[in-house]
Amino acid sequence: MLRFASAATATAYCGAPPAPGALMARWNLDPILIAALLATLAVYIVGATRRQAVGSIPSWRRAAFAGGWTIGAAALVSPLCALSVSLFSARVGQHMILALIAAPLVILGRPGAALAALGPWTLDRLPGGRPLQAACGPASSAAAFAVALWIWHAPGPYDATFASPAVYWLMHLTVFAAALMVWNIMLRTAPESATSALAVGAASTLQMTFLGAIITLTPRLLYAPHALTPYAWGLTQASDQQLGGLIMWVPGCSIFLAVTLATLARAMSERARPNALA
Repeated sequence: MLRFASAATATAYCGAPPAPGALMARWNLDPILIAALLATLAVYIVGATRRQAVGSIPSWRRAAFAGGWTIGAAALVSPLCALSVSLFSARVGQHMILALIAAPLVILGRPGAALAALGPWTLDRLPGGRPLQAACGPASSAAAFAVALWIWHAPGPYDATFASPAVYWLMHLTVFAAALMVWNIMLRTAPESATSALAVGAASTLQMTFLGAIITLTPRLLYAPHALTPYAWGLTQASDQQLGGLIMWVPGCSIFLAVTLATLARAMSERARPNALA
């Protein structure tokens, strides 16, 4: 295991494990990543500007997208990338930032409307003709998010992300895309969407709670790439693993729970309003 840990971290996309004193110098300046981030922002700005002519993307939504883009870019470019090579807890924190903070802000910015403004295509159907709404419905969205989280936090796939940049980016893209699907359901404001939002929120909260609890409470050391690296940061492999599980279990699930409860309160308020008027 120790030999594997050393080899895995040496080939990680974010580089070798950083020394504590040198962490703040370890920014990820990958030109391909930076170009992709800037291109994404540029596409949104152009599309949102065109949509603004009909007032479909108000300024607060554009600000939400900008905030989500900034937070997501920071999670990938900042020294958190290098720290995630050393600490499992940092990798989990990176996932939570992307999936639970950046993703909902991006969805609030209505990126689909901005993209649709750039061309004559429609975004309501997949290439095979299947309605996009059916493919990204509540059940499939909740399932996709659960599958992505559980697969990439299983020891084998997790270890593989340290050996291959392609696998590393496959992890980030699938987790983030699944998170976008979930938040697209949970942040709908139409009254008829409340039931779906509640179901997706409850399912996501439960599965994240279960996964976080397993990672925290298991006596087995699960993640070989972190067999040695936490010690430089004053942690053992066990305590680093427990901290990562707790980050997913408590603050991570709290975000889903808070939004789910807010959705429930809104639904109850809207249901009570007709009775009050009667």
